[in-house]
Amino acid sequence: MVQVIKDPIGTKGARLSTQISIAGRLLVFLPQDDHVGVSQKIPSDQRDALRRRLAKLVGTAGGGFILRTNGEEASDAELADDIAYLRKTRTRIREAATRVPPPSLLHRDLNLLQRVLRDLVTDATQTIRIDSREQHQALMAFGQEFMPAAAAKLQHYKGERPIFDLYAVDEELAKALGKRVDLKSGGYLIVDQTEALTTVDVNTGGFVGARNFDDTIFKTNTEAAQAIARQLRLRNLGGIIIVDFIDMQREDHCEQVLSEFRKQLARDRVKTMAGGFSQLGLVEMTRKRTRESLAHLLCEPCPVCMGKGTVRTPRTVAYDILREILREARQFNPREYRVIASPKVIELFLDEESQHLAGLSDFIGKPISLQAESAMGQEQYDIVLL
Repeated sequence: MVQVIKDPIGTKGARLSTQISIAGRLLVFLPQDDHVGVSQKIPSDQRDALRRRLAKLVGTAGGGFILRTNGEEASDAELADDIAYLRKTRTRIREAATRVPPPSLLHRDLNLLQRVLRDLVTDATQTIRIDSREQHQALMAFGQEFMPAAAAKLQHYKGERPIFDLYAVDEELAKALGKRVDLKSGGYLIVDQTEALTTVDVNTGGFVGARNFDDTIFKTNTEAAQAIARQLRLRNLGGIIIVDFIDMQREDHCEQVLSEFRKQLARDRVKTMAGGFSQLGLVEMTRKRTRESLAHLLCEPCPVCMGKGTVRTPRTVAYDILREILREARQFNPREYRVIASPKVIELFLDEESQHLAGLSDFIGKPISLQAESAMGQEQYDIVLL
């Protein structure tokens, strides 16, 4: 029996483990362990008392438990209910394992809506609006059983206007997929995601401070520190991240920007680690990869450039075609050569490169005709032997 602990990312397959863990609302159950622990995010001065309290509730029935952050204020009755639920789930998984042939799915985590209700709702959450009646009813039933306080915040949105339009969700998604992120001060970020790492470049743009240039840079960098932390969460960027803040002369400004950046990163539910400024003025950090980034989930490589982000110019493609015709002429003896290419390349042959084309035709002693094909990409072409 194995558990998927990390989804497939890019060319890497899923990560599996034989150490099973089952997450509940307040606790994580470790059936193969007898450890009782407390989340590292809970203040250290409270952990010992919570650990003793949890150990009493667990008793000697076996299995380890870890208290999650949202279980810090839970009552004994709520914790006992979660313990019973998790043990019942484990029993159901073991029974299923004896009945079904491998490979079979024995258990899956809660669906997206249920996970949002379980993991993201806090006291600061005001309302959760759902525009589907069926989903609202299903989530309300789940919430009333396991999270009554969170269920009270559920609302069924009945407005005529689509909920994504009302809250500009599509607009925010478009921004989160773009390279440029504008800051309120007039500066902007350039976020570039590659296979190896992600780079974030901070620019002042059109922002000019009222006092002096140092203050302008400091204000832009401070605002950028807040925006970068938010973009990492929105885009779900993971792995190595390099941030190029604008160079600052004053040491106290560097420390304040770094302090603000770490403060904003501390709000992230995903584990992050940030170093100081390097000799080149860069900040290196890492963010744990949990699943594919937003761009990889919602986008795919361009079929024209195949993910490179650039295509060769029409002139470069035209010279490729001339060389290819010369190679073909040394191997074959057709009546005529026909070049089928994108309109821009054909237009270049009819205008600026017409002399080269005519010279090649004279050299090989064969006519060369042209045919524009609008469906072809700029780098695509065909040479037909007639």
